[in-house]
Formats: sequence, C-alpha cells, structure tokens
Amino acid sequence: MKIAFSQLNYHIGDFESNTRRMIERVKEAETRGAELIVFTELSVCGYPPQDFLEFNDFINRCYAAIDQIAQHTKNIGVLLGSPVRNPDEKGKPLFNAAWLLYQEKVQAIQHKTLLPNYDVFDEYRYFEPGYAWEVMVFKGYKLAVTICEDIWSLGDNPLYRTCPMDMLISQEPDMMINISASPFDYARGEERLNLVRANVSKYQLPMLYCNAVGAQTEIIFDGGSLVMNADQSVVQALPFFEEGLAYVEWTGKGFAASAVNEDAASEAALARVTERMITAKSNEFSRTDIEKLHPELHPDRIHDALVLGIGDYFRKMGFSKAIIGSSGGIDSALTLALASEALGPQNVRAVLMPSPYSTEHSVADAVELAKRLGNPYDIVPIKEVYEAFLHTLHPIFGDLPFSLAEENMQSRSRGNILMSIANKFGYILLNTSNKSELSTGYGTLYGDMAGGLGVLGDLYKLQVYTLSRYINRHQEIIPQNILEKAPSAELRPDQKDTDSLPDYPILDPILYQYIERRQGPEEIIAQGFEPALVARILKMVNAAEYKRKQFCPIIRVSPKAFGVGRRLPIVARYLG
Repeated sequence: MKIAFSQLNYHIGDFESNTRRMIERVKEAETRGAELIVFTELSVCGYPPQDFLEFNDFINRCYAAIDQIAQHTKNIGVLLGSPVRNPDEKGKPLFNAAWLLYQEKVQAIQHKTLLPNYDVFDEYRYFEPGYAWEVMVFKGYKLAVTICEDIWSLGDNPLYRTCPMDMLISQEPDMMINISASPFDYARGEERLNLVRANVSKYQLPMLYCNAVGAQTEIIFDGGSLVMNADQSVVQALPFFEEGLAYVEWTGKGFAASAVNEDAASEAALARVTERMITAKSNEFSRTDIEKLHPELHPDRIHDALVLGIGDYFRKMGFSKAIIGSSGGIDSALTLALASEALGPQNVRAVLMPSPYSTEHSVADAVELAKRLGNPYDIVPIKEVYEAFLHTLHPIFGDLPFSLAEENMQSRSRGNILMSIANKFGYILLNTSNKSELSTGYGTLYGDMAGGLGVLGDLYKLQVYTLSRYINRHQEIIPQNILEKAPSAELRPDQKDTDSLPDYPILDPILYQYIERRQGPEEIIAQGFEPALVARILKMVNAAEYKRKQFCPIIRVSPKAFGVGRRLPIVARYLG
C-alpha cells in the first residue's frame, strides 16, 4: 500500500483555499498511485483557530469542507484534521479530531486526548479531551491514529495521566500515524525527533509523523514531517519551513521509500532530518535539558523561521510592501536583510531619520546597506520636527534640564514619520526592537516600539549579532562597520546602550535564565551572577510589562517568547 503525506501552509479560516489545495493534493496522490494521503492537525480550518471555534458558522464551514473533500475519496483514503461537535451535552462543545474519509464518506473519527494548555497553547479552552480509543481500519490494516500532543506522554510526562498509545497498542495496530501542528522553536527539532524515536522504541511500531508548516502571525510551524520504522531508521521526510508531499510504501511490516520520491528535494529533506537525528540521539528526551542549550544556537533555523514568518504575515494579510526605520545600527540592518529576503528588496523601503545626535558614519552605513540590499531609501532628517516639539513644549518644560523626555521626542518623531509614510503608500511598518531591549524596557512607546510585526523581538542582542554574521556567511551584506560599532540609540551626545544597560554578554544570559528557563533570583545568583545586578535586571523586566502589553505581535523562535506564550500581570509586585 502506497501512503502519501502532505504538509501544506494553511490560512486560518480560508476554507475555500485550504479545501481547494487539499483536494489538489488528494488528486495528485491518487494519480501517483497512493491509496491513502495524510494531512496535518486541524488542516481544514488551520491551526490555531482560537475563538473562531466559538462561532457555529465556523464549525459549519469545517463540516462543509469535509463533505467537499469526501467527494474525491472514491478510490483514495484521506486522513485529515478538523473540529468535530461533541454530541454529549456535558463537556466542551467540540473535540479536536482526526477524520478518515474513504469511498465518499466518513469512515472513522478519533478525538485528541491530551490538550496542551501551556505556552502558546490554549486547547482546553475549546475542546473536550478524548476518552475512547479505537484503531482505524483501512484496507485491512489497523492504524493507531493520534493527534500531536497525544504522543508527548510516555508515562513520564507530569502534565498528563493518560497515554493514548497505551490504550491503542492493546488492539495490535500495524502502524502509528500522528497528525500534528507542533510549533517551531530553535530547540524543538531535536526534541521532536527524540519524541518520535521514543514512541517507536516503546511500541516497536513504525510511525508516520505529519507536521504543519507555515506562519500564523507569531507562531511558526516548521514541518519536517517524517516516516520512521521500528528500527528507528528514517525512511522518508519532508523539508523544514516549506510545503511538501512525499510517499512511502507499506510492506506489511514496515515502510519503504517510494520511487516517486527520487528527486533532489526529497533527498535534501531526508538528509536534513537525518542530520538532526544524529544530534537528537545525543540528547536525552527532556525539555529541561533542551532549554539549557545556549540561546545563540542554530542561526540557520532562526533565519529560515523569520523569513517564513515575515513572508507569510504579509501574504496572508494581503500586503506586499514593508517600511523600516534604518538607523545604521545592527537591529535595523538585520531586519532589513531578513525582510528583503522574504519580500524582495524592491518591496522594502528604508527610511533614514538622522537627529542632531546622529553620527555621520551611521547615516553612511545605513545608505551603504540599502545600496547593497537594493532597497529604495529616503533620508528624512528630524531636526526641524524635534525642534518644533521643543518649541511647542517650552512653555510647559521651561528651563528644566535635558532628560528622557527629550530623548523620547526624537524616537516618537521617527515613529510618526514612519507611520505617516506607511499610511500614505500602504506599507506595513516592521519593528526592529530586540528581546534584550523589550525585556528591560529599553524602548519608547509610540516611537521605536511602533510597528505591525516584531521581527527581532524574540532574539537577544547576542543572537542578533550571531544571525547577522550568518547573513554575511557567503558575502558581506551587512557592512562590517555596523557589526563592530558600539550599540547606541543616538538620542544624546556620545550615548551608548551600556549607559543604561549592563553589557550584553552579562545581560543576555541573566535574561535567558529568567525568561526562557523561569529561574528565580536565588537560582540565577547560584549560577555565579552578582546579586545586586540580578535584582536590578529582574526588576527592569517586570517593570516593563506594561510596555510589552502594548507591543505588536512578535515572531516566536525561542521556547518562551513575549506575547501569547508569556502571560504576566502588569501590576504585580513580584521582585518589584
């Protein structure tokens, strides 16, 4: 039996496009001799649909899409993901489900049991946990079908009391199939591979693991679907950060690669998964261990995730052009480079806005970057705008000394200029703030914190430098002078970031321990950090929560990003 598996980049709520593209894949797979095709979790509506699940019309459209897809299953089975209504009056109104369609009707439905309710996940808000487990029988074979989190409990996961595969294994299935929407972070790849390997090892069954791909605002899905035999060999795989369709042959005892996949793309995808398998095997399956990885790791994955995140945000929102404030600093330079790759350099407009305190080399560096990337650019000095603010406010400010207020006037002048150009010409403003700045509140609301999408908001300053060097791996795109100069907002004479913040090699590791690893002050101090410094930094992080609540969506690349995955009260006094 030939089985196809597909990872498509779905658009949440775009039922017409999602359904049409799934049907196209079904027809293609059938033409190539497949008897079954597997799609990903909640593929019909896109993941995560969030409160759209509370609309009856939204669920009706899911059902209508399934009916439409079922019309194309006369000779091929389709395994897909969609919500299903709960017939019981008790419990949540929906299940998250896998549907098996064949011969133009629904053959079986399996409900998701383990509903994640941490970090970016909020499934228990909408879904009832599954409480019955039956293998799906297709052409005489028993399929143990699970959904994403269902395979993340192997008896040692303290979040769950139930392990669905423990229930299904007693029915003597022939294979395991897991349909997933597992979000990306830079350590997730090894952890996910270890998870598949652990399930295969425990149950001594092959697994077809089909994962989502594409960006849904903040959340990135990296794909990397794969098929692993009981001996833990990877037979076939789909690429990371790209759509894909691949085939395997079921021999009755295991999977074999299909001749249909003999192309360079399939070989490259398999090679990348195999490479990660080698790394994964050297790490125990433990989230705690994974989070100890140094945050500068894997610039290639972070690069691919950010490019996908920018491109999908614009495509799915119906925009094509971006605008960025280019200062000649490292953050705006990296943002320009990533946006140019995602959208095309001609669609990314750089605006240079020198203030009275901007250095000549900053302007020159920003101009050189725009020329190297091929961006259209403008130079709009803010001196007159800034002086107009000072003049207007002089009756109130009087002769009070220069302070943060005057610094923020410059930043907000730039924000107004950028938003005015964006409104006039239909651009989306990309924000360039990094995670170190957002953590400590080193940014100006309605100024340099303005924007429609935060590109670097989940990268610490050290990671910004690492990723910039990765951008320059083949040729110098970002000028070396930008990489070497001391970071500065240039809002007063001779200003440096270190006037307000600890050095980044000291600051970033403390932030990483507090934010990603959720370590308290005593635990961080025990790692050798100076107590007064730890107290100062953690107080800065907590005090800046009100700023982050007003910030734009951030593309998530770490295990713990600001935004939907980190929810803290603004008025709390913890460590304050």
